[in-house]
Amino acid sequence: MKFLGKLIIALLVVILVVLIAAYFLLQTRWGAAQISSWVNEKSDYSFSFEEMDHRWASPTHLTLTNVTFGRKGQPATLVAKNIDIGLSSRQFSQPMHVDKILLQDGTLNISPDAAPLPFQADMLQLSDMAINSPNTGWELHAQRVNGGVMPWQPKQGKVLGSTADIQFSAGSMTLNGVPATNVLLQGAINNEQVTLATIGADMARGSLTGNANRLADGSWQIGSLRLNDIRLQTDKSITDFLAPLATVPSVKIDNLEVTDARLEGKNWAVTDLDLSLRNLTLANGGWQSDDGRLSMNASDFIIGALQLNDPIVNIDFDPQTAVLRQFTSRWERGMVRASGQWQRNEKKLALDELVFAGLEYTLPADWKTLWLEPLPAWLNTVTIKKLSANRNLIIDIDPTFPFQLTALDGTANNLELVRNSQWGIWSGDATLNASAATFNRVDVRRPSISLNATDNQISITELSAFSGEGMLEATGAISQAQQRNAAINLRGRAVPVNLLQQWGWPALPLQGNGNLQLSVTGSLAAQTPLKPTVSGTLQATSSDGKQVQQTMQNGEIPGT
Repeated sequence: MKFLGKLIIALLVVILVVLIAAYFLLQTRWGAAQISSWVNEKSDYSFSFEEMDHRWASPTHLTLTNVTFGRKGQPATLVAKNIDIGLSSRQFSQPMHVDKILLQDGTLNISPDAAPLPFQADMLQLSDMAINSPNTGWELHAQRVNGGVMPWQPKQGKVLGSTADIQFSAGSMTLNGVPATNVLLQGAINNEQVTLATIGADMARGSLTGNANRLADGSWQIGSLRLNDIRLQTDKSITDFLAPLATVPSVKIDNLEVTDARLEGKNWAVTDLDLSLRNLTLANGGWQSDDGRLSMNASDFIIGALQLNDPIVNIDFDPQTAVLRQFTSRWERGMVRASGQWQRNEKKLALDELVFAGLEYTLPADWKTLWLEPLPAWLNTVTIKKLSANRNLIIDIDPTFPFQLTALDGTANNLELVRNSQWGIWSGDATLNASAATFNRVDVRRPSISLNATDNQISITELSAFSGEGMLEATGAISQAQQRNAAINLRGRAVPVNLLQQWGWPALPLQGNGNLQLSVTGSLAAQTPLKPTVSGTLQATSSDGKQVQQTMQNGEIPGT
């Protein structure tokens, strides 16, 4: 028995010596290399570290230095200068679940292909780490990250786990190409739902604060979001800039506030923007709201060739209608004002009032082409209950038939300008007049026109202007049918007898002033030349009594 006791004691001593030797050997580079080699051979992981340190002054802490971990053949999931592992009595029952893991001075890559970390912890703490999340739909790159996850239970494709409280700060971060600094995030993860109770960051020389929730279906609920003094430049068009809103099922906004923002992109810009948006959900290219409201003003808003100065917009939203309570802006050295509503089901813009005053506007070179092109399917109808124009200058520089209207005034009632997504004057009445005008280099004074539109035709009840020492008067009609058959009767008294030459009628063998009587018909059908469709007669009498009568057929006068 004594021998057996001595043998057991000897074995225990040997085991103790071996353990002590292993303890010290594992804390050498040789021991670290042996453990790394064993893991690499026995698993699908790539793992290495330089040294392991354990101090009896902190017996529950184990430190690894210069650690690299990942899946073989893939970029490393974790690279860290130091990993401090806090141990507890749980290691006897759950060896891979520790009390605390501290990652210091390294990089953590979050992606669906990243290797799942084999450890779990009551708390994961990051200290001066970098985080990247490529190929996740959220291109995230963050530096100088500090924070923690409680508890930390990583899974394949979910480095932070399925359920945890999170708190992070980052010195700098880029999310989907948008940079930010001094970032703070506090919230929780609950399976596919993410709650961000606190969001804060300095971005684009301004600041962002707020809170939001991401639901399991990918939708977002923004409780409060405030942007102050943002100065953002991007190379994206406004469509591409707003495209992320369409990549999620919906975005519900309880309160969004933008103050003194300046944004600039490809062919668009807005300066000194103040915006308040409440109780609105964006989904499926439209909105959902019971009592939403948008209020916005800016110093300048530019998109393409359109530039608005000091625009002010106030819109109220309900389930089917967006009520434009106010729109005012300086535009083309003048002012435009409107109010009305957008009716979603009918795809109809119904304006109660539209006012133009003091404009100096040159029509786009392709305005005739734009007039004939169908509008997008979402805009089926445009009506204006009351239209007013005051002291406007309108210029067309088309070299084939330029014109200019000076001090143009006018009123119109119950106009329908778009029907079935096509521009036109489909109904309503209007009266327009100007102090002077030029039509293809022919000057006239005090031009005036009154018209009335119905489903069948546009009736020109009065058309007049002073020319030379006399006056022109006309009436006419244009069919609303596809052929756009038109007829006009014009009388001129004491006007230049060759007044019509610049408007398409051949020169007359008369001189000076005289009287004119013109009656013609033609077709204004789209994509059809006008001249070959014109037929009619002209009677002219000069001041010395000479008379000429000509008949035009299909745009030509026989014998001339």
